[in-house]
Amino acid sequence: MSEFFFYIARCADNSIYCGSTNNVEQRIIIHNKGLGAKWFRDHGEGVMVYVEKFSSLIEARRRELQIKKWSRQKKENLIKGLKPSTGRHNV
Repeated sequence: MSEFFFYIARCADNSIYCGSTNNVEQRIIIHNKGLGAKWFRDHGEGVMVYVEKFSSLIEARRRELQIKKWSRQKKENLIKGLKPSTGRHNV
């Protein structure tokens, strides 16, 4: 069974980036090498600060699109665990 992830990474300039992948560990390495999203080349290396697991890429992408519309404060609250999140975990 495949696993897919929605993630939030914090960049060197304290900006946050939302994405989805099937390999969280490899994805941050790719971003930090400047081979992933252009965002990281502009905002500096990042670290994963929040991850949610899904059984399909479609579900992970839906969550990514949902959270990208949120305010910065709402995203920060999610990262801090201030919002209820059944089945989800912070890293």
